Amino acid sequence: MSRAVFVAGVGTVPSVKRGAGESYPLLGARAAKAALADAGIGYQAVEQVVAGFVYGDSCSGQAAVYHLGLTGIPVINVNNNCASGSTALYLARQAVAGGAAECVLALGFEQVQPGDGRTSHYTDRPAPVQRQIDAMQLVQGVDTDTAAAVQLFGGAGQMHTQLYGTRPATFARIAVKARLHAQHRPQALFRDLLSLDEVQASPMLFDPLTRLQCCVPVCGAAAAVVCSADFARRHGLEGAVCIAAQALVTDGNSSFDEHDMRKLVGFDMSRRAAQQVFAAAGVGPEDITVAEVHDSFTVSELLAYEALGFAAEGGAEQFILDGHNTYGGRVVVNPSGGMLANGHPYGAAGLAQCAELVQQLRGRAGPGQVPDARFGLQHNLGIGGACVVTLYSRT
Repeated sequence: MSRAVFVAGVGTVPSVKRGAGESYPLLGARAAKAALADAGIGYQAVEQVVAGFVYGDSCSGQAAVYHLGLTGIPVINVNNNCASGSTALYLARQAVAGGAAECVLALGFEQVQPGDGRTSHYTDRPAPVQRQIDAMQLVQGVDTDTAAAVQLFGGAGQMHTQLYGTRPATFARIAVKARLHAQHRPQALFRDLLSLDEVQASPMLFDPLTRLQCCVPVCGAAAAVVCSADFARRHGLEGAVCIAAQALVTDGNSSFDEHDMRKLVGFDMSRRAAQQVFAAAGVGPEDITVAEVHDSFTVSELLAYEALGFAAEGGAEQFILDGHNTYGGRVVVNPSGGMLANGHPYGAAGLAQCAELVQQLRGRAGPGQVPDARFGLQHNLGIGGACVVTLYSRT
């Protein structure tokens, strides 16, 4: 992988609650058109498409991009759980870096179904996350009346508390911060401010996670135009942001063998991916001033602080109490409001993170602009598992 790779255009479709928006082909097409318009190119310049989604049938990517034109180019569909959007970006970057294409469209979308995530779509075969469920059973048991994801991350929060004495209010402060960051964002789904008392008083789903500490599954879409430096130069593209390094990792033995709920929900995956990225780019966590991290639950974001190196292991609570995760601190985490304020469109989440960081490094993030942002770090996690960490740099 020797060629520099750039994100030349980004586009998002505001998330909506399930049943309240368009179907996934229209959502995907709108995001793709927005990204192409942002880059200033037409669909005919795109040589490949990689489409990420979680709940959709085969060739859903084609159903979306066929609204842009029937150009005959390769369309690749990927499903890596909640890391599907960033996996699409990863494959797009690989194609450009390796010289297989000059311009690739990475697209993510989701049309979620009614329900709370407890039911599998297929009842005649093992669930892909059955190994995670079995490992959780050994550590803390399984409650069949509660969504597995809530139990997994709630259990990880309990383990962090057992190891380091982390207080329930510390997790809740992350939800308060999410709304503070989102309050001036027109696209955010939830912009009303929350008090710490309100977050903690909302119904308990699985200790320490109250309802307001859990994201809402939503419908939405996002896209990015990924290209080479030569392509950007030939087309006179301005505002391109470099993907300085990127890593995609899956579970190792520690996820299952160490009976540690933090590792079962991706702590070691996140740490390994971040280490690979920092080593490849020659920078460290101390160089990052803005980040979009996976906050499907407040526990997930707190664990990311330590896994990504923003705080020492066990140091996340003090990091939060000192205000180092927001404006005026060491790194502004989730200036968009993250999934806690925008909802979680599973297949689109990673590309929505990408869009936010690209705008931050362009200096076009509006009221949420982080001053003098040079490097941006993205962390996107899928249980099952996959973790993508991407480092962007201002050109």
